[in-house]
Amino acid sequence: MLAAPINPSDINMIQGNYGLLPKLPAVGGNEGVGQVVAVGSSVTGVKPGDWVIPANAGLGTWRTEAVFSEEALIGVPSDIPLQSAATLSVNPCTAYRMLMDFEQLQPGDSVIQNASNSGVGQAVIQIAAALGLRTVNVVRDRPDIQKLTDRLKNLGAEHVLTEEELRKHEMKNFFKDMPQPRLALNCVGGKSSTELLRHLAPGGTMVTYGGMAKQPVIASVSQLIFKDLKLRGFWLSQWKKDHSPAQFKELILTLCSLISRGQLTAPACSEVPLQDYQRALEASMQPFVSSKQILTMC
Repeated sequence: MLAAPINPSDINMIQGNYGLLPKLPAVGGNEGVGQVVAVGSSVTGVKPGDWVIPANAGLGTWRTEAVFSEEALIGVPSDIPLQSAATLSVNPCTAYRMLMDFEQLQPGDSVIQNASNSGVGQAVIQIAAALGLRTVNVVRDRPDIQKLTDRLKNLGAEHVLTEEELRKHEMKNFFKDMPQPRLALNCVGGKSSTELLRHLAPGGTMVTYGGMAKQPVIASVSQLIFKDLKLRGFWLSQWKKDHSPAQFKELILTLCSLISRGQLTAPACSEVPLQDYQRALEASMQPFVSSKQILTMC
C-alpha cells in the first residue's frame, strides 16, 4: 500500500452503522492506492510496478502490505498524482454517477448541493464544470468562509452560499439569472435538505447520498404533488452490484482522463504516516475539517 484516506464511511463502518460490514477481525479503510510488488503465475491483468486501487469496499486499505486476488483490484495510471489515485474510487465515482444517472442534464443546466466542501462536493464542482454544468454550492457558515468560498470557486464553483443565505427571502431573485436546478445532491438531511428541495425546478430530483446531520429528509406534501419532485438515494456499493466490473473500470478510466487533463484534482489533503493513525482519525472527526486525512505507508 502507498496511501489510503480516511472517509466518513470508514468511520461509520468501524462504528457498525454502515450498509456493508466486514467479518471481524477486520482491517479498516475502503479506499487507497497500492503498488504491485509480485504476482502469481496465472495473473495477466497486472504486473509488478503497476498502481492498483480496490475494486470493492471492505478490502481494508489501512495497512502496509496485502495479498489480494487479481479480481479485487483495478489498475490505474501511475502518472497521476498519488493523492488523486488514493482518493479516486469512492468520492469522484459517487459524484460522477449522481451527475449522470438521475437527470439528463445539458451544458448550461444547474445543480445545487449541500456539504459542498466534502470530498464528493469538491468532485461534483469539478466534474460539473468539465461537463459545462453550473453549480450552486451550499456550505455551513464558519469564521473563514471567504477563504473557503475562494477555494471552491477556484475549483470551478459558480456560486457558494451558506445555509443561512439559502434561507433568505432574496433567494427568490437568485434564479432569475440562472436556470432553477433540476438536480439536488444531499449529504446532510434535516433542514438543509428541505431548503434544497425548495429551490429545485418542478419535476426535479434530489439524490441523497449521506446524512451528516443525522436527521430525516422532510419533504412537504405540496412539493411532491404540485412540483412533482422526486426523492432518490445513491450508494456506490449498490451501483457496483448492479453493474459489471468492466463498467466500473470504465468509470475509473473516465475519471483518470479528467485528472490527466487537470479537470479533477484530489480534495485538500493532509498526509499522515500510518503509525500516527490515531492523530489522523481524531482530526478526521473534527467539525469543519477542510482537509482529508491520508495515511501514507511509504
